[in-house]
Amino acid sequence: MYTSEVIINKTIAFVKTTLADAEGGHDWFHIERVYNNALLISKTESADALVVTLGALLHDIADSKFHDGDETVGPKMASRFLAELHVDTAVINHVVNIIKHISFKGGNETQSFKSVELDIVQDADRLDAIGAIGIARCFNYGGFKNRALYNPDIAPNLNMTKAEYKNSTAPSINHFYEKLLLLKDRMNTETGKKIALERHNYMLGFLDQFYKEWEGQN
Repeated sequence: MYTSEVIINKTIAFVKTTLADAEGGHDWFHIERVYNNALLISKTESADALVVTLGALLHDIADSKFHDGDETVGPKMASRFLAELHVDTAVINHVVNIIKHISFKGGNETQSFKSVELDIVQDADRLDAIGAIGIARCFNYGGFKNRALYNPDIAPNLNMTKAEYKNSTAPSINHFYEKLLLLKDRMNTETGKKIALERHNYMLGFLDQFYKEWEGQN
C-alpha cells in the first residue's frame, strides 16, 4: 500500500501528464490553483484531507467540454487511476462523487450528493472561476471557442437548462451574468464566501470599465 504522500505525488504527476496539452483555462495550473484554494479552505473545515486533495487534483481530469459533452469520462479515468494505486474503495467512491457533482451545469440542477469535502473542492473550483483569474479564463476559453467578446444585441440567458448551458455560443461577457456573478451566493464555506466577495467586487469593477471603454466614455 502506498502512503498518502506517495499517492498524492503520483496523482500530481498523472494530472500534469494528462493535461499537458489542455486549454489554458483547464490546464495543470488551473488544477494547481484549485488544489491550493482547497488547502486554504480546509484550514477552517473538518474534512478528510486525502479526499479533498484527490478531489481537487482530479476534478477536471477529463472535463466534459473537451470530450463531446461526455460526463462519464472523468469519473471513469479517476476511478481507474486510483484503483491502480490501491486507494481505499471508500475514498475512490467519494472522489468520484466529487468529480460528478462539482460542476455548475447552468446552476439550475439540484445537487444529489453532499459532503464537506465536496463543499471545499467546489468552493475552491468556483473561486478560480471569478476575480482576475476568472476574467482571464473566461476570455481565454471564449477565444478558444472563437466567441465574440460582447454583442449588445445578444442578452444573457439567465434561465438556461443544462443542455442550453453546455451548448451556448454566446459572447464571453454574457458568461459573467450566466455564471460568474452568480457564484458568490453559491459558495458553501465561510472561507469561500469571504474570498468570493472580494473577487466578485473585482469583476463588477472590470465590467463597469469594460462598458465605459466599449461606449467610448473612458
